[in-house]
Amino acid sequence: MDADFFSGIIPPIAIPIDSDEHVDEKALRQHVDFVISGGVSGILAFGSNGEFYMQDEDEQRQILAIIMDQTAGRVPVYMGIGAIRTKKCIALANMGLEMGAKAVSVLQPMFLKPTEDELYTHFSSIADSLSGSPMLLYNNPGRTGYGLSQNLVERLCHEKDNIIGMKDSSGDITQTEEFIRRNRDIGFRVMCGKDTMIYAGLCVGTVGAVCCTANFLPELVCSIYDNFKAGKLGESLEAQFKLNPIRLQMDKSSFPVATKDYGNLLGRNLGVPYLPNKPSPDGQMTALRAELVKAEYIKEGI
Repeated sequence: MDADFFSGIIPPIAIPIDSDEHVDEKALRQHVDFVISGGVSGILAFGSNGEFYMQDEDEQRQILAIIMDQTAGRVPVYMGIGAIRTKKCIALANMGLEMGAKAVSVLQPMFLKPTEDELYTHFSSIADSLSGSPMLLYNNPGRTGYGLSQNLVERLCHEKDNIIGMKDSSGDITQTEEFIRRNRDIGFRVMCGKDTMIYAGLCVGTVGAVCCTANFLPELVCSIYDNFKAGKLGESLEAQFKLNPIRLQMDKSSFPVATKDYGNLLGRNLGVPYLPNKPSPDGQMTALRAELVKAEYIKEGI
């Protein structure tokens, strides 16, 4: 199966909402255009920073329809799935594909502590339901409390031809490297899920990164990838170093509100997070702003 489309910088797109927590269609359309004009290679709908866990199926259908329409085939759109129940994941995956998503990306179930056999059944059942359409694994131990093992990933991608790649948000470069090494015989494609590790991931063979910071600094984030691919390693590393303090400051906010906070500080209309999350408090907002000032994205006092 051709998997070359899965590469580059992909933002887990933030979903602007109004004060009643309804999607702001105009702002979402503008945001899609903004990240595409910034050079991204695709858009992930319903990633962690897209607050998928706050949206019901009807809301996701509405949001995906807007994203698909506004993207208009300019870049691939991926359907992120984070449901716990296998049957619901299958329903969401097929909904996304029917609406035009290029592939689905499936997070390991939250809250549960599944055995290896249970996880295999979960992911393989979803893959089998997709009639050969491409599927990606999403390893995020920080949010689910456990990771996908090397053995499980190797078994899944070798037995299921349509499991073509994964996003690894473990933050462990050895783990990322091993996902690549153990599965390179079949061209399995791995993306880094940590914005501070884009350059390091590319050095060990990742095909790109899924980055929340590409929601508000797409050109900077894409320059890490683009310079690396062009052989301009020094420029790539410098761009990574410029991004890191901005990204690291986000960890002092409640997850995942800093993505919208940074966007709003930069003049993007990303709205507020879903309750119970709230925008960062004044002190943290000042710290976020200070990083943008240091990086010369906004001027002091603005």
